[in-house]
Amino acid sequence: MGRLPSEPADWITQAFKRFMSIEAMAGAILLGCTVVALVLANTGLSKTVAGFWEIQIGLRAGDFEVSRSVKHWINDGLMTLFFFLIALELKRELVLGELRQLRAAALPLTAAVGGMVVPVAVFLLVMQGGAGTVGWGTVMSTDTAFVIGCLALLGSRVPESLRLFVLSLAIFDDVGAILVVTIGYSHGLNVIALGAAGLGLATVWGMARLGVRSLLVYFALGGCIWLAFDLSGVHATLTGVLLGLMTPARSWVSDLRLHAILERVTAYPPGERWGAGTKARGDLRRVGVAAREALSPIERLEIMMHPWVAFIIMPLFALANAGTSFGTAGFDATLTLAIVAAFVIGKPAGVLLFSFLAVRLRLAVRPSQLNWGLIASGSLLTGIGFAMALFIAELAFAPALQDTVKLGILIASGVSAVMGLLALLAVTMRRRVPKALAIGPEPRPPRT
Repeated sequence: MGRLPSEPADWITQAFKRFMSIEAMAGAILLGCTVVALVLANTGLSKTVAGFWEIQIGLRAGDFEVSRSVKHWINDGLMTLFFFLIALELKRELVLGELRQLRAAALPLTAAVGGMVVPVAVFLLVMQGGAGTVGWGTVMSTDTAFVIGCLALLGSRVPESLRLFVLSLAIFDDVGAILVVTIGYSHGLNVIALGAAGLGLATVWGMARLGVRSLLVYFALGGCIWLAFDLSGVHATLTGVLLGLMTPARSWVSDLRLHAILERVTAYPPGERWGAGTKARGDLRRVGVAAREALSPIERLEIMMHPWVAFIIMPLFALANAGTSFGTAGFDATLTLAIVAAFVIGKPAGVLLFSFLAVRLRLAVRPSQLNWGLIASGSLLTGIGFAMALFIAELAFAPALQDTVKLGILIASGVSAVMGLLALLAVTMRRRVPKALAIGPEPRPPRT
């Protein structure tokens, strides 16, 4: 009686929920879609597939028309929801999670800075001013979905401190990457549209202060803000970051209030009628609102959006962007080498170096369970730049260089994943050695 009634359909829905709860599944689906995109790009269907992504879809009202390609709606529209989720996760960790303390947050933050600065330096060093130098932002970010998948493959071998460090780092540099996109790859600013976007953000802030809690209203207003940014020349995905950081992190109903409201309903005897207009009906409806609002808006939105982003938006992005034609002539070997070196060498080197400096300078604190071997091994996974790297590459590089860049990103991501997994396996196997063997022989008794 303490559970909800079961129905035959629950067999399907519960199995689907269990499937989605497996962290590695999102990475596996993303990898599968990447393989499909590569296969299609190297078959006779390549032109048909490319033509499909360029189909124009839009809205028209009188003289006003907004028309974009299918690929644009995915890269700039649906990916806004990805960045929104990233911003939600970042704010939750900073306000409610393990990163509430400034020095605890400083470790992944400084590591993320190193993981952005050093790869760019390596990329520019290898390129030496050649064609494609303008695409330096491509090598800055870490793919959160693949990193989560790799850590999930190791299961309980990975300590929670490392998982939090790597994921926080990935979130920080994803936010940094979208800021670089906004500053470095925006074009032709429209002041009127930008002002409309600012007015929309101010409206969201005011509605939150007035206590408006309808998610539908906020999503509708968010769509208007996205359209304003898109017309302004600023990259529209910035909408997701700003709205995510503006989302309240505190629940509207406290635990004490929730228990008090529940007690009012449980006080009614079994069999009590919940008729319309009765006090009992009002108390019952109040329980529904209180149960929903006991979770903060950030937590509710994360729960609601994570399956959509992980299992629909990111796979669609991979299908639209990961296709690389290996038969295309004119590959730029230097550009490919620069991308691979930046991710495989520059990324982990920057993460490890800046983490070490932050701890030595007492700017950050390193958890006792997170030793330098784990940090060094986990930093190798940050070279998986897949989705965000493809996202920035589409903006930064000329069409003639796209296949070259995608090849470098795929090679770097694959090498980084293998190296990171092998290194973590080696480090965690040593951690699981029995204590008596791990610490060596017993110390000699003191001489008398």
